[in-house]
Amino acid sequence: MTTHAPTRPRLADLSDLRALPAGELPALAGQIRKFLIEKVCASGGHLGPNLGVVELTLALHRVFDSPRDTIVFDTGHQAYVHKLLTGRSKEFDTLRQAGGLSGYPSRSESVHDLVENSHASTALSYADGLAKARQLGGEDERAVVAVIGDGALTGGMAWEALNNLGGARERPVIVVLNDNGRSYAPTSGALAAHLAALKSGGGTEACRNLFTDLGFTYFGPIDGHDTAQMEAMLRRARAMARPTVVHVRTLKGKGYDPAETDEADCLHAVGTVDPATGRASAPSTPSWTHVFGQALLQVAAEQTDVVALTAAMLRPTGLHPMQQNFPERVFDVGIAEQHAVTSAAGLAMGGFHPVVAIYATFLNRAFDQVLMDVALHRLPVTFVLDRAGITGPDGPSHHGMWDLSILATVPGMRVAAPRDPARLRSLLRAATSMRDGPSALRIPRTTAGPDTEAVARVDGLDILHRTARRPLEVLLVAVGPLATQALDAAVVLEENGIGVTVADPRWVLPVNPALPTLAARHQLVLSVEDNTLTGGVGSAIVQACWDAGVTTPVQALGLPRQFIPQGSRTRLLAEAGLDANGIVRAVQDARKRQLADEPVARHQPRTDVTTTASMNGRSRWLPSISASPRP
Repeated sequence: MTTHAPTRPRLADLSDLRALPAGELPALAGQIRKFLIEKVCASGGHLGPNLGVVELTLALHRVFDSPRDTIVFDTGHQAYVHKLLTGRSKEFDTLRQAGGLSGYPSRSESVHDLVENSHASTALSYADGLAKARQLGGEDERAVVAVIGDGALTGGMAWEALNNLGGARERPVIVVLNDNGRSYAPTSGALAAHLAALKSGGGTEACRNLFTDLGFTYFGPIDGHDTAQMEAMLRRARAMARPTVVHVRTLKGKGYDPAETDEADCLHAVGTVDPATGRASAPSTPSWTHVFGQALLQVAAEQTDVVALTAAMLRPTGLHPMQQNFPERVFDVGIAEQHAVTSAAGLAMGGFHPVVAIYATFLNRAFDQVLMDVALHRLPVTFVLDRAGITGPDGPSHHGMWDLSILATVPGMRVAAPRDPARLRSLLRAATSMRDGPSALRIPRTTAGPDTEAVARVDGLDILHRTARRPLEVLLVAVGPLATQALDAAVVLEENGIGVTVADPRWVLPVNPALPTLAARHQLVLSVEDNTLTGGVGSAIVQACWDAGVTTPVQALGLPRQFIPQGSRTRLLAEAGLDANGIVRAVQDARKRQLADEPVARHQPRTDVTTTASMNGRSRWLPSISASPRP
């Protein structure tokens, strides 16, 4: 593997690509692969999926006239070649960095990116709506193309869209099924078996299959690495002027041996890796996901009623160790979060304790199932929310910043936020021992630091720090791993003469009744969470204090009600005022306001909530918000 800078494909615009002689396309595909390997290995990103769609993307842009014709990439992580061909090759050095090129389609980057799509199984519904808009606007000649992987086709939303698309024969939509037999892991289930039968049988457009029965004209399966064959088939599909499925066989990681032979699919998405080997240096500290996986394995060995479910993300959510040891008790349901949750409800009704391991951002997709299928029945299901809070380079669609607000509305739901590996292990054990309702644990996407032991326990609250021989001025309530930032802030505040208590509730929702009692002994309460401020833990603490008649002012620090861009976790937390410096500033500003308002406060005690999301004292994404819940 060479280490010199890759040569960018020399295409001024898409018209150059369409004018390129067919005989030169294999060389261009090779250039693109070399470019992607060197750039993505250097910056991190989705490598395997994009290496597999090089020829497919070339064919799409030679047949269709983007942006007049619309090409929607499902999941969006397979759009790097599309970005290259649409004029963004010079920006790949900034891939997934703050202010740089997004790892997914981005409307702000290019007119060729209509859909910022990074959650799976949505492209066909977008295509259905776009086709309706074209028809209503008298623009039937503008093609609508949806590129969806066989993994994403396992999602229920995709089938709802197929039902509508196949039944509207006057609205032509071209569904390109990119079948590489994998999502993160090999695709399983009845659909995978059906696609495998089509591939082994060498199906054609004349064969009857699932898609033809739904009303589509079917083409394929065809070699997804033969640009000429794909161009010919895509032109035929367009000429049909009716719903069509073009079934394309591709090899994930094509042209890069470490990715082609990657059975564990570690090169689906990578951090910085050695391009010669595809390997990253071993981390010195295990990730939270790794700690969870080992903890769950231990729990499963002790509790035979514990089972686990994943929505096509066995390794990314830490379930692989349990699957290796107890394969009959781990269920991969495909990219189908809603089904996963209700299936877990059924398992719980059957006497088991399911653990649903899911990214926090993907839990949004199954809120109704959590509420009505699990919580309404008071079922013992535990949700382990990976990538909770700020995730970093994957950007706004992947930050897990809504789970606390969502789960706070669910009756009977208990939510834990472990601050360190020891608490993760103990809280997981506690959650899987519950029999009277659902629970959730949230863990971040970062390395797991050392354990932080409590200096005291107060009615279920961990006291991590308490200033000696000073009045109890400020109570910092830390949610999960942000306890580290709160402890660092406490040191600075003490140096400035402010007495501080740092408390970790561990179970953050519902609010422990001991917390308002502790708050009443302080002059100011500051909660710190990497969840959106709207309806988060801070809001719940304010309500709990009000209900308990506690008049201590409460200030909530959290993330603004806005989609937060990509960037490092450390940087984004700092910009939101959720690092030690931000906490110190917030306390100092609040104390100044209190002192200025003290004469009034003596006669008119009140409970205030001030929500803060700032960057160096000023908001980056939204202005700070202040409100009083009641006069």
